[in-house]
Amino acid sequence: MSISKTTHSEGHFWPPLIRGRLVKRYQRFLADVILDGGQAVTAHCPNSGRMTGCSQPGQPVFLSYQDDPKRKYKYRWELIEMPASLVGVNTMVPNRLVADAIRSGQVPAFNAYSDVHSEVTVSAHTRLDLKLTATGLSACYIEIKNCTLVEGDWAMFPDAPTTRGQKHLRVLTELKGNGMRAVIFFLIQRTDARFFKPADGVDPEYGRQLRKAVAQGVEIMAYDTDIDLKKISLGRPLPCRL
Repeated sequence: MSISKTTHSEGHFWPPLIRGRLVKRYQRFLADVILDGGQAVTAHCPNSGRMTGCSQPGQPVFLSYQDDPKRKYKYRWELIEMPASLVGVNTMVPNRLVADAIRSGQVPAFNAYSDVHSEVTVSAHTRLDLKLTATGLSACYIEIKNCTLVEGDWAMFPDAPTTRGQKHLRVLTELKGNGMRAVIFFLIQRTDARFFKPADGVDPEYGRQLRKAVAQGVEIMAYDTDIDLKKISLGRPLPCRL
């Protein structure tokens, strides 16, 4: 899909949110929650990672209600309130948020491109999140990664071993070698980090592949977000320490 750039983006507005407290997360995609009114519900958790540091039982959480007869679980987990920050747990948010921010000129590194293409096939078995094009410029390919793991001042990725993430780095490196621009973009769905680095203690091979990709010309970017109970929007770029 190709959409031309626009001049304004207000971020991603949450649907109406329902407050509760997390009982437990299990089977990766399910979470038991006690709503503030006392009702016990099971919510869909749209996040396949370990969610280390943002899935502690007892923390306030915010759900949306999906009134779709085809859905087995009507509630969807959107946010968790941690001591230092709200954290967005929905992994469907980053791609849309970053694409809209690029279209509206909020990421200066990409302002020369006129068109943003989403979900781009680059091989028989691989798609990347975005492709940017403009007359007279080589195409720019971007893979966006959702980041929620923060320890101290450091945002880190991944929060679980990821062979898929390693493959994306190799594909970006190959595209760069073929004369394209290639970018790995980490979107941090929280506000309490000052720096970004790979989570070598979680997946040392991902860290090795990331450093190799950057050494061969793949660009690395990390942005945090501004989050409240109304919306989430792109925040500030964070220094990346490899």
